[in-house]
Amino acid sequence: MDVFKDKLLSSFIVFENQLNGQKKQPFHQKRREAIDVFEVKGFPTVKDEEWKYTNLKPLFNKDFNVFHPGEDSLEFSDIRRFFLSESDTYKIVFINGIFASWLSSTTHQNYDICTFSAALENHRDVVDKYAGSIARNQESLTALNTSFAKEGAFINIPDGKVVDRPIEVLYFTTDSDNNTFIQPRNLVVVGKNAECCIVERHQSLGKQLTVNNSVTEVMAHAGAQVTYHKIQNDDDNASLIDSTTIKQERDSKVTVHTFSFGGKITRNNLEFDLTEAGAEAYLYGVSILDKRQLVDNHTIVNHMVPNCYSNELYKGIYDDNSRGVFNGKIHVHPHAVKTNAFQENNNLLLSDKASIDTKPQLEIYADDVKCSHGCTIGQLDEDALFYLRQRGIGVKEAQALLMLAFTTDALKEIKIPELKSKLNRLIARKLNVNLDFNL
Repeated sequence: MDVFKDKLLSSFIVFENQLNGQKKQPFHQKRREAIDVFEVKGFPTVKDEEWKYTNLKPLFNKDFNVFHPGEDSLEFSDIRRFFLSESDTYKIVFINGIFASWLSSTTHQNYDICTFSAALENHRDVVDKYAGSIARNQESLTALNTSFAKEGAFINIPDGKVVDRPIEVLYFTTDSDNNTFIQPRNLVVVGKNAECCIVERHQSLGKQLTVNNSVTEVMAHAGAQVTYHKIQNDDDNASLIDSTTIKQERDSKVTVHTFSFGGKITRNNLEFDLTEAGAEAYLYGVSILDKRQLVDNHTIVNHMVPNCYSNELYKGIYDDNSRGVFNGKIHVHPHAVKTNAFQENNNLLLSDKASIDTKPQLEIYADDVKCSHGCTIGQLDEDALFYLRQRGIGVKEAQALLMLAFTTDALKEIKIPELKSKLNRLIARKLNVNLDFNL
C-alpha cells in the first residue's frame, strides 16, 4: 500500500497544478488540509479497530490509474439496463469519473441538479459552506477523497421545493490500460420543507480491477425530506468504499436504503448527525452475497439533542464463502433526553463457510431515553421449508420464498415502482430463481 500511497501524494501535486484559478478558492484549502491527513494516516489496516474485519492491503498493493481521460464511446443502449427509466428521472452520469453530458438529464429550473465541478464554478457559496464541513475528514479515505474532490453530483434544492421525479446518479467504469481508481464527490443540500429522492449506483463495465472511493455529504434543513437509495450490485473485479455523512436540522426526515448484492469488497460508512429536535433518521439495509464477496456496513447515529428518533434495520443473507460485517452504533450525547432509537441486525448463513461479524452498540450519556438493539444469526427454518415443499414448491423456490420473507420488512418502505421492479429482478437473479412476486 505504501507504493500506491506515494503515487497518490505525488499525483496531488499534479492535480493541484491543473486547478489554475481554483487554487485560490476556499475549498482548495480543505483539499490541502485533507492531503496532510492522508499523508499522516495512510490507508487503514486491520490494526485499526474500525477496519479489523476488512483487509484493504491485497486491494491497494496493486497499481491504479489516478487520472483518466474519460470515455465517450458508450451509448444509451449500452447502459440502459442500469437506469430506472428512460425518461422519467433526472440523470447525472459519469464514465471513468468524467461527466457524460450526452447520457445525462440535468436541470437548473426550480433546483440545481448538475455536477460538483459545475458547482465549484457557479455555486461557490454553497460549496464553501457545506463541502468538506459535513464529511469526517479525519478519516483517512474520506480525507483522500477530499484531497482530489472535483467531480461528482451536486444537488441543491431550495426551500419549499419538491423535486418532481427521482434523481439518478450513476458512475460507470470501462476497460483501460491499468486498474482504475475513481473518487466521486457528491454534495446534496435540501432546503427547508423541500423534498427529493435519489438513487445512486456504481457499475464496472470492464475487466480491470476497479475501486471507487466515494464520499457523499447531505445537508437536510428544517422540515426537509430526503430518501437516498444505494444499489450495489457490481462484478467481482470491482470494490466500493462509500462514505456518506448526513446532517439534519429540526423536523427533517432522512431515509437511506442500502442494497448490497455484489462486488469484491463493499464498505459502507454511514453516519447521521441529528442536530435539532424532531429530526428522524431511518436506515435500511439488505445484503445478499455469495462466492467470496464481502460487505462491511458501519453505521453511526449521533443523537446530539433531545427529542429525536432513529430506526435502523439491516438484513443479510450469505452463501458460499461470502462474509458480512455489521458494526452499528447509536450514540446518545449528554442532555439528549427523550431520544427514541432502535437498531436491529438479522442474518442468515446458507453455507458452513459463510460468516458474519456483527456488533450492535449503544453508547448512552443521557437519562430518560428509549434505546434498544439486537442481532440474530441463523439458518433457514427447516420446518417452514418442509411446509412449502409439501405443497409442491421446488427446493430453490421454497428457499427463495423464505429468504424474501426474511428481507421484506427492510424493503417495504421503497416508494418508487420502477425501483421495486428492478430490485425484484436483482434479488431473483441473485437467488438464482424465477419468481413472480412484489415487495
